[in-house]
Amino acid sequence: MTPHPYETFRKHLQNDGLFVDGKEDYWRIGCRPFVLSSQQVKFLEDLGQHLLAFYASINRLYIDSLKGIQPQWVHKYFDIGKPDDLLEFARMNRFKNHLPGVIRPDLIPTDSGMALTELDSVPGGMGLTGSLSRMYARQGMPVWPSSDGLIKNFSRMLKGMLKNQALTMAIVVSDEADAYRAEMQWMTTQLAQDGWEVYCSHPRDIRFTEEGLFVEQRGKEHPISLIYRFFELFDLKNIPKGELILYSAKKGRVVVTPPYKPWMEEKLALALIHHPMLESFWEKALSSDTLGCLQATIPQTWVLDPQPLPPTAVIPGLRHRNHAVSNWDWLSDASQKERQYVIKVSGFSELAWGSRGVSIGHDMSQQEWKNTLSQSLDSFQATPSILQTFHKGKLVVVEYYEGVTGSEVSMEGRVRLSPYYFVVDGQAELGGVLATICPKDKKIIHGMRDSVMTPCAVNCAG
Repeated sequence: MTPHPYETFRKHLQNDGLFVDGKEDYWRIGCRPFVLSSQQVKFLEDLGQHLLAFYASINRLYIDSLKGIQPQWVHKYFDIGKPDDLLEFARMNRFKNHLPGVIRPDLIPTDSGMALTELDSVPGGMGLTGSLSRMYARQGMPVWPSSDGLIKNFSRMLKGMLKNQALTMAIVVSDEADAYRAEMQWMTTQLAQDGWEVYCSHPRDIRFTEEGLFVEQRGKEHPISLIYRFFELFDLKNIPKGELILYSAKKGRVVVTPPYKPWMEEKLALALIHHPMLESFWEKALSSDTLGCLQATIPQTWVLDPQPLPPTAVIPGLRHRNHAVSNWDWLSDASQKERQYVIKVSGFSELAWGSRGVSIGHDMSQQEWKNTLSQSLDSFQATPSILQTFHKGKLVVVEYYEGVTGSEVSMEGRVRLSPYYFVVDGQAELGGVLATICPKDKKIIHGMRDSVMTPCAVNCAG
């Protein structure tokens, strides 16, 4: 007797460590991959290179700001709340051109096009996307761009970091990121099949010697050439052996990716692409195609800086009740209809991880909105936040398996697309795309219990 597809899928995910027997489902299992239009496919194929150019330009903008070539407020924004020793390390010349090897935007398809709401260089979901892609492909379903593109391109990216060194690596997962440990263990298993000696490790498993770094596994110590850092930089103070990892990277005894560059992990970078004072920089740093794509895709975003403006100045591009705004307090009394904004903690905070530091203006009471805006402004000197226009996703229909009977259920919802790009030989290669579909009444789209998460396929009809 042929097993029910739901049981086949569930067994696959349990074998990969992504579902655990005896616990409730973490999400709903889609009956098939989420189908993309040919226009969406073309957009995703092109976007990776645009985002790689953006990262390279943000890195250059920061360095030029330090030198006084670009406005100094840029690096001052990025440096808020960062410890001096981290900034000193990150600014070293030997790391000047280092960029993240993984790029993952979060995209909301709307009725008027794509909205890029997040940009992450330390993303979760890689193991989940890779496992799901293989799961559907094994059932004869087409997966785009391929069923194994994620792990293959991740491996290629890592090999490029090492040049001719031994393929020995530790994926270091912190306590803060522990929810992702199972999928990173899955990644470790797959990399081992591609020739890597690789370990999924806790920071305390790392041992330092003058010769280099070692990882302790099952009572044995193994030398490592590369560390894939699966923890955010705000968490450094909680990372056992963190200083020793930094020291080894500084001395060239181990390669660490993503690089220790806190300005690459701040949401406020999205605000800079629209800033009129940086217009000439972007026009020189980016091609017209890239600049046009980014400005059309990244929503209007502002840094919630409480510093008073001169009497003749306004906040660029922000209007309230059809008037220019010169003081954030003007937004405090905005009606629900006028609060089509999202407030997000920018970075270097546990609230900037996942969806914890995200507040939807029109989903709050008047007093909650006023308090959130005030608190965000008050915390600027320690942890900046951004204000971003809210873009409502268009409605889609998805089928998933009901968890008790395994019957197919149809759901109307809104989707977030998360493509994973890997930098190989200077090119951003698309490895996989995760679609997260949430019920239409949910304002924040993320991997909640009610969501459906699947890889993607292409609508060959257009």
